[in-house]
Amino acid sequence: MAKKGRLQKKKGFVSIVGAGPGDPKLLTLRAKEVLEEADAVVYDYLVHPKILRHAEHAEQIYVGKKGGDPDSTPQKSIESLLVKLAREGKRVVRLKGGDPFVFGRGGEEALWLARHRVPFEISPGITAGIAAPAYAGIPVTHRKLASEVTLITAHEDPSKKGSDLNWNALAKLKGTLVLYMGVKALPQVVDLLIRYGRKRKTPVSVIRWGTTGEQRTVTGTLATIVQKVEEAKLQAPAITVIGEVNRLRRKLAWFSAEGRIRPNSGGEEKPLFGKTILVTRSRKQASELADELENLGARVLELPTIEVSPIRDFHSLDRAVKNIRKYYWLVFTSENGVEAFFKRFRELGKDTRTLSSLKIAAVGPGTKAKLNAFSIEPDLVPKVFTTEGLVRAFQGLKIARKKFLLLRTNIAPDFLNRSLKKLGAQVTEISVYRTEKPAGLEHRVAELVRQYPIDYVTFTSSSTAQHFFEALKNGRHIEAKVISIGPVTSKTILAFGAKVDREAKVSTIPGLIEAVLKEARS
Repeated sequence: MAKKGRLQKKKGFVSIVGAGPGDPKLLTLRAKEVLEEADAVVYDYLVHPKILRHAEHAEQIYVGKKGGDPDSTPQKSIESLLVKLAREGKRVVRLKGGDPFVFGRGGEEALWLARHRVPFEISPGITAGIAAPAYAGIPVTHRKLASEVTLITAHEDPSKKGSDLNWNALAKLKGTLVLYMGVKALPQVVDLLIRYGRKRKTPVSVIRWGTTGEQRTVTGTLATIVQKVEEAKLQAPAITVIGEVNRLRRKLAWFSAEGRIRPNSGGEEKPLFGKTILVTRSRKQASELADELENLGARVLELPTIEVSPIRDFHSLDRAVKNIRKYYWLVFTSENGVEAFFKRFRELGKDTRTLSSLKIAAVGPGTKAKLNAFSIEPDLVPKVFTTEGLVRAFQGLKIARKKFLLLRTNIAPDFLNRSLKKLGAQVTEISVYRTEKPAGLEHRVAELVRQYPIDYVTFTSSSTAQHFFEALKNGRHIEAKVISIGPVTSKTILAFGAKVDREAKVSTIPGLIEAVLKEARS
């Protein structure tokens, strides 16, 4: 018991957690829970960036190992770091790809913690050796084909005097062999298995980046697989499956656009397979776009280049709400504007019946849907979902001397305000939320551009584009193709000297996705 007058020292704790095989949706509920409670997360190379969003408020420390990378973090440094963080009283998550106890060195780290009397727990994850074959349509066991499965690593402890693997015995097993981290070792593995009696016609599949949008599968036999992998230029990380269960892939491949395999397709037929797409929308709004791109096979990197936050002074908004009946039109140009307005509306004790005499305009279907969520059907949605389209829609109406209330962001262009005034409207514009550049954006942009080969960057507004290009060190250049949601956003991109490779025909998220698909097909 702590002495009276002294605060009891917070006791640190380490959770060794499996992040799963790649797809962030395969994370366990327990893993999500401990990430949300973490003070610090020490994570590996194969952890999907989206998983780290469950620990946004925690310190995040990258200690990844990548074959052949001289910057890989030494194992002893990782173990010492875990002890140090725990002794500082922090709840630490050691986040490892797959399952920490399946070729993940989780056992070594747990022993180190036990040796230093640091309390810990293990949260298992789905291992890639089971999940990647499943996503490729290969069950590792089947009652008629394989009653056993053997997991093997191609990377044993280099300090050992010899290998623990008995290739003579492995070659004679009738079940499935699953080889982890074995692309470089594949020729040697194939040679050993054939030498000790495994039939040359034994089916083999090599699955790269299993369960993700980059999944690719090469199939063959022990006699042909090495050449096929070389021809396909398949690289790590990959799982190799050896055995008769591979024959089921042609019927069971499901992780594709139409659930079938075309010759030489690798089986992964979704239209954006192999493409990496950077989404710059605010984190709160990115999910719809990111989820759909992932469903189409893409690997999505989220880099919010804007942050949406409440206004600091509610005086003008509160006055407008209290006198809301004096306006004829309420105009919303974003989903954020709708949400911010009605949040304050409720806080002031108002309900939607107060708006029954007003007409309401929404810039597009997204804003309309957000209004619908508050049981409001807008009176006007333009045919073209831009502020210019909104102005053209109002040109066909009698709005002279009508009072307008524009509810927008603090950085909204004045085009709509000026245009409505030219049409004779009496316009009051109030900021209901703030759009800002996230702190440290320059560093995050530089890191993403350096670490990942990005195929496409999507921009959903002028502010997302402006902040992104301002954050690029050279202010101009990126190898990826640029996809814009509409003409206003495109104008901002062009002002930075960048090229717009494709502009959405309809300024909506579905329109932006269609633009990405068209660019991918071109």
